[in-house]
Formats: sequence, structure tokens, C-alpha cells
Amino acid sequence: MQQTNPAAVGDYLRKLQQDIVAAVEAADGGTCTRDAWQKDPGEALQGSGLTCILEGGELFERAGCGFSQVRGPKLPPSATQNRPELAGAPFEAMGVSLVFHPRNPYVPIVHMNVRMLAALPEGKEPVCWFGGGMDLTPCYGFEEDAVHFHTACRDALAAFGDDKYPRLKNWCDEYFFLKHRNEQRGIGGIFFDDFAEGGFENAFAMLRSVGNAFLPAYLPIVERRRAMPWGERERAFQLYRRGRYVEFNLVWDRGTHFGLQSGGRTESILLSMPPLASWAYRQHPEPGTPEAALYSDFIVRRDWL
Repeated sequence: MQQTNPAAVGDYLRKLQQDIVAAVEAADGGTCTRDAWQKDPGEALQGSGLTCILEGGELFERAGCGFSQVRGPKLPPSATQNRPELAGAPFEAMGVSLVFHPRNPYVPIVHMNVRMLAALPEGKEPVCWFGGGMDLTPCYGFEEDAVHFHTACRDALAAFGDDKYPRLKNWCDEYFFLKHRNEQRGIGGIFFDDFAEGGFENAFAMLRSVGNAFLPAYLPIVERRRAMPWGERERAFQLYRRGRYVEFNLVWDRGTHFGLQSGGRTESILLSMPPLASWAYRQHPEPGTPEAALYSDFIVRRDWL
């Protein structure tokens, strides 16, 4: 059996968080609050982490990027849906997760997560698997932005087999889907879970490639859109679309469920929530508007490359 190296994963994830937070601060001009935390003795989970969050910035209304490394006595149900033989095993989990909510409605929301989970069944070898990905959620769609983002995703996976981008792109489309709305959350990207193909080193290498691809995938889009003028109409639509983001994260997201079910730190788990959002009863955009184009041309399953 190939040796696992969780310490190397932790070192990589801490450095990835540092690099992303530095890039956020440079782009926004603001400073992230750095909230280091430690789980108290006697809590369901033990471990520590660092939550970095920028609120009220010039570019980002809320941008959160968290690292956590925790241990628990029993894997929660959300982690063993595909591995029932590991139900009840002690575990260790670590990861970096981020969601950025820009101020300008023309700059898309972005999510990225890379993580490792290790089950520690008594008397047996540890079982490690990886997960993560990134996806883009625009309020106003632009073809060149979608193509750029998906090109970066494809290139991040190219060294790991020609099948990976189509598989993980489709997985992303299927995962980030609001079943109760029959609606995609955004334009997708890539997503993977329970991934251990090729052994620990290969799966860890793919995790690193995805994590390293995030800033080149997202920042050029930010720079293209951040100076576009907007007004009350665009702001109202942005807040309405953020409502959909909230719905997905609270109703369907396995990461949110895992954190809450396992006794994680609620404040850090919910860093993905936008500072403001809105809901309206049966709101439908006027045909021929940019808002209508989001539904017809962008938040649909399609090939971008």
C-alpha cells in the first residue's frame, strides 16, 4: 500500500491559503482579518484553523478564505455516503475553502475548495481521499469569462488524463444544481470528491494543481469587470441571485452539512454566506435583457471549450 503523508498536505494547504489571501488583499487594497482558532477540550472535534476574511472592501464586499485541520471520533453521515464500510471510524480532515462575494455585480462570485479526509479505522491502515474544485457564479454572464475559467480548469487537469476535465466538469454541473429550483447555480467549473485514483501521491498532485490554478483562473476576470459601471438595477439583481447561492449552500452543500454534522466551527463554516441577499416572489426578468440572458445562455449545462 502506498504511504500517505498528511503532514505534507497540511503544509501545502497553509501555504495556499497565505498566497490567496495575499492576492485578495493586493487586489482589493484592504486587509483581511485573521482569526486563528483552536477547538476547546471536550468538543466533538479537536483541531485548529485560521479564518481570513475581508469585509466591506472596495472590490470584495465579503471574501472569506479558511484553513482547518480537525480530528473527530466518528465520521459524519455526509462523509460515508459512498464509503459505508467506514461508517463510524475516527477521522482527520483538513482543507482550504473560499468564497468571494464582489461588490460590483459584473464581477462573478467564486468558490474554491481543496481538502483531504483520512478515515482511521481501528486496526487497519488509514484510508485517505481528496476532494475539491472551483466554480464560477456570475450575476451577469460574459462568454469570454466562462471560456477563460473553464480553460484554466481544463489545463489544471491535463497532466492527469484526458478524461479528467470532462468527468470533473460534468460532476460539477451535477453537484452545483438547485434541485428545488431546477436550476444550475452558476456556469460550473470542476468538482471531485472521494478521489484517490492512482494512489496518494497522484491524487495529492492533482489537488495541488487545482489549488494552484485558482488565482490564474479568477483574477483576470476580476480585472476585466471591476471597473464596469453599475446602478440600482444591477445591485437588486445581484442580491436576488445571491439568494440562490444561500439556498444551495444551506440546503444541498455536502461541505456545509459535514461541518455542521461533525461539530465544526459554525462561524468558519458559514464564511461562504454573502453579507446581503434578497428574495422575491416569482420574479422573472424581462425577455431580451442581460438578466434574462443569464438564465438562457449561462446557468445552463453547456460545453464552454
